[in-house]
Amino acid sequence: MLAGVLKTIRSDQLRLGMFIHQFSGAWLSHPFWRRQFLLRDARDLEKLRALDLAGVVIDTDRGLDVMTAEPPPAEATQGSTDATRRGRSAPSPAPAPPPMDEPIVLPLPDAHPALALAGPAFQEAAALSRQAVRQAMDLYGAARLGHALDAGQCLGLVEEVVQSVTRRPHALISIARLKSVSDYTYLHAVAVCALMAGLARQMGWAEPDIRQAALAGLLLDVGKATLPDDLVQRAGTLSDEERTIMRTHVQRGHDLLRAEGGYDERVLQACLHHHERLNGSGYPGALQGDAIPEVARMAAICDVYDAVTSDRPYREAWDPGEAMRRMARSKGLYDPTLMQHFVKAVGIYPVGALVRLRSELLGVVVAQGKGSLLAPKVRVFFSLALHRRIEPYVLDLAKPGCADRIADLESPEGWRFADLEAQWLTG
Repeated sequence: MLAGVLKTIRSDQLRLGMFIHQFSGAWLSHPFWRRQFLLRDARDLEKLRALDLAGVVIDTDRGLDVMTAEPPPAEATQGSTDATRRGRSAPSPAPAPPPMDEPIVLPLPDAHPALALAGPAFQEAAALSRQAVRQAMDLYGAARLGHALDAGQCLGLVEEVVQSVTRRPHALISIARLKSVSDYTYLHAVAVCALMAGLARQMGWAEPDIRQAALAGLLLDVGKATLPDDLVQRAGTLSDEERTIMRTHVQRGHDLLRAEGGYDERVLQACLHHHERLNGSGYPGALQGDAIPEVARMAAICDVYDAVTSDRPYREAWDPGEAMRRMARSKGLYDPTLMQHFVKAVGIYPVGALVRLRSELLGVVVAQGKGSLLAPKVRVFFSLALHRRIEPYVLDLAKPGCADRIADLESPEGWRFADLEAQWLTG
């Protein structure tokens, strides 16, 4: 994009609504990953004024000038005339910045309709998921605008997620699968954050390390915030060129976090290498086996599991149990030892899995059982013998005296139960 009218000013002349075109001096002398962005956050303004910069170059076609309090009008101006002479249309004026004491509020995406059905066991997780989406939106929005990503601010959300996973290990992970198109990116980040916390805890990591693993999960795809929205949200197949661009998100995210500073090396490793595969078929480095950092091998499992168990515009979600089965049977993609830990953390039959019991009853897993991965709690609602629905009830397969067992997984696609989500949410 061509620059408009450029002007070099002192940092103390900066004001909200100016468009930063370039920083004078070395790029490492400032905390912003992107050089060009609209200055709309009072915290960023304070940071810039406090820096010892040689100067700041602003673009007055795309933001406020140093001597004006209002953006230029939409009607023809000298700037727009000059722009036309340069062979391009005049850009839209920058929006007036909000008052310094009023935060920028983005509209929350619509919640998945099934969340309204959450019973007591999932209400807390549902509330946290909405709060987490709000914070994740702010986080990715900051990255999109080139603002600094403070590790300390990220850890606040991470701590809430870790505590939720500790109290109810499977609730938030299950709730976060219920993504609408508009909040997929943000709830995916929250879900992977929770999955990484659960996996690290299952592996025996210390509490500070669990938080770092969870933080890595939250930030895996932050580099996508720097890519065009229409590319990231594309429902169809990407061209080879677009796929190459999309794959740059891992390097972009890694560079963003490293430039900001303050992030554990494991967070950086996970961000850069979570698309590597054991057999060398991944990217960006085509690393193999133990050459892939352990935290990145963990992140690969958590990232894929949440992705395939979530509905997307271009494909339906896999049943959680079927996803676990397929991933565990994959050869050369995921670390088998870490996969075993993951199965123990999430369950052989995860919450939401549709199962057939030996008694010829169908039910959906609503919670993990005590003492056995093979004996979860199941909300039974259909009789194969009677070929009809029955009054739902919860059966604890781990309870002493219970003779029933899971015979196999069932494919939700084969049954098309319209209220399958309601069955486990209200269980």
